Parts: sequence; structure tokens; C-alpha cells
Amino acid sequence: MRGRRIGIDLGGTKIEGAVVDEDGRPVVRERVPTERERGYAHVLDRVVALVDRLRPHAPEAAAVGVGAPGSPSARDGTLKNSNTTCLNGRPLRADLEARLGCTVRLENDANCFALAEARGGAGQGHRVVFGVILGTGVGGGIVVDGRLWAGPQHIAGEWGHQALDPAGPACWCGQRGCVEAFLSGPALAAAYRAAGGAAVEAPEVLGRAAAGEARAEAVVDRWLDRFGRALANVIDVLDPDVVVLGGGLSNVDALYDRGRAAVARYVFNDELRTPIVRHRLGDSAGVIGAALLGD
Repeated sequence: MRGRRIGIDLGGTKIEGAVVDEDGRPVVRERVPTERERGYAHVLDRVVALVDRLRPHAPEAAAVGVGAPGSPSARDGTLKNSNTTCLNGRPLRADLEARLGCTVRLENDANCFALAEARGGAGQGHRVVFGVILGTGVGGGIVVDGRLWAGPQHIAGEWGHQALDPAGPACWCGQRGCVEAFLSGPALAAAYRAAGGAAVEAPEVLGRAAAGEARAEAVVDRWLDRFGRALANVIDVLDPDVVVLGGGLSNVDALYDRGRAAVARYVFNDELRTPIVRHRLGDSAGVIGAALLGD
């Protein structure tokens, strides 16, 4: 590893910047609201201003790593597949390089999470790591021997847009019944409303289920079953050494017992040997992984 590096985690609601040391530990962190409703140019300004404030803490950094929702197109380098839709079709990397005057390494945010957890988190010591984001969206990343595998089309690990049910709920990507349309936080809240529940967010649905409310329990049971089906599909194809869960919903304890049991029901094997573990780096993983992109 080299000296201090700068990483940016560009999320839908917040942008986090960090300077990490030679061991990949954050020494300076700052967060600002994304304010994506104000459009692409505003988001670009927010990122540039944040990097400018971090640079004095890492004057040796010759590049900036950026994790963003979506991925760069192999055709023209513009961003694609982002649920922060104002970024789609935009030359985010090129625009940042022009504004910052340095190399920018742009990668999918779930890939950054997976890289950080594989290098220094819950996936450390495992050869093939599948990192999962369960939160406002659903994403994934693959790390092999400590290095990202993004694939030639830059879609490796994108399990959030596999179709579980083509007659299922509409997804922002234009398809129906995607994993994200069933497993994300907004999807869980929508399923509860569809079952006759109140208009509450996912944590409240989970809380009501834990308190014994029958309607919420039934919704969460279906959510865990779909988690099992979706993750079993990934394990059938990739057979990773470990699955690391991250994102806000990864803190749901039921994922690691009832959710794991659901995966075991659907996996194409006589047993499930794959460890399914909670993240170790917390909400720092994305920005740490972004800073590691230059290694």
C-alpha cells in the first residue's frame, strides 16, 4: 500500500469523503447531503468541493477513488444503471477529472463495499467474496483474491436486477419483479402497505413484526423467503467462499438464522456451507473501498 488516499462514497442521500492511511483506516471523514433533486451539476459541485476540503490531509494522493450507484458504461464511459437517475448518461468520471485535475477511479458503490470487506473486514482471508448491499437499493460485488471482478460489461454482482417474478412489482430499472423490488427497504415498506398496513418505513415494519403483529410478521416472513431464493441463485452460480451483508437492512438479525435457512432451502445442494456474515467495517466500508481502488 502507498501513502494516504482519498475516497468518495456518492450515495443517493449523502456523499461521504474520507482520507485513509496506509493501512486503509479513515483518518479524516466528512459527510454532506447529496441533494440529488437539484440535478447533476449540483451533485458534481458537491463532490468537487468535498474533495478540495480533503486534499490538504492527503497531499500525496495522485488519484481520487469514487464509489457511486450505477457503473461506467464500457461503450462510452458514461454512468448507467444508477437509481440516482440524474447521474445516468452523464460522463461523471470525465467531468470530475476535468474539475479536479487528477485521475478519478470510478466504481460501483457495492463493489467498493465488497472490496473493503474482502481486504480488511468480514471477508478477509477468503478467496472469493460476494458483498451484498441491502438498503434503499440492493446491489452486490465480487472480489477474487483481493481484487474486484467487475466483468467486461461492468455488471458482475448485480443480483439486485435479477427477476424473481416477472409479474412482480415494477422496478425503477423498467423491469418487473427484480430482487431490488422485493428486498429493498422501500420494497418492504410497500409490501406492508399492500397488505393493509400503515404507511411506515421498513424499520417500523420490522419492529412491528418483532413485537408480534401478525400482518407485519407475514410480510417479513415473505421478505426472508425471497431473500433466500435470491441469494441461493447467486450461490448456485458463483459458489463464493463467504457472503458479507451490508447496508441498513443487514442489521436485521433474522437474516442470519431464518434468512440463512431460507437460502439453504433453495440452494442447489444437499447442504449450505457458505458463511453468511454481517459486515465488519460498518458504514465506513464504501468510502474505504473507494479509496482502495488505486491499489
